[in-house]
Amino acid sequence: MDTIIEYEAQIPEKWRASYFALKKVAEEHLPAGFQLVLQYGMPTFVVPLSIYPAGYLNRTNEPLPFVSIGVQKRHLALYHLGLLGNPALLAWFKEEYVQQVPTKLNLGKSCLRFTNPQQIPYELIGQLLAKISVTQWCSQYEKYQQQKANKNTSRAVD
Repeated sequence: MDTIIEYEAQIPEKWRASYFALKKVAEEHLPAGFQLVLQYGMPTFVVPLSIYPAGYLNRTNEPLPFVSIGVQKRHLALYHLGLLGNPALLAWFKEEYVQQVPTKLNLGKSCLRFTNPQQIPYELIGQLLAKISVTQWCSQYEKYQQQKANKNTSRAVD
């Protein structure tokens, strides 16, 4: 697959409506500046290289990813990299999720998995997506990368 259109054409019927609803929420709630591209085989909202030329993992030809939407066999996934290294945002989201959604939160490091298309909290996802601007994300990403580098350096010294 080379395009978002090709990706969307292969989405199973079970996830189709939920995928497009989640994509619409992202388009409507993400702050200005993020761009939708196909990255790592999924539709991904990225910080364009024109804004963040250092790129993802210092790859100057790869834009910095922020949010991806992926349809898997058994779930719809929202990969929100802004949850990494942002304990306050993560705590807020977990607390709100428990209050608003009857199903158990299925969360990896940055991956929200929705196994029931009828139980996706679109309004809450919209609130989550609106909380970090492009500038804030670039700053948070750089801080997170620096923390990782510092941990690796201290391990090498020990």
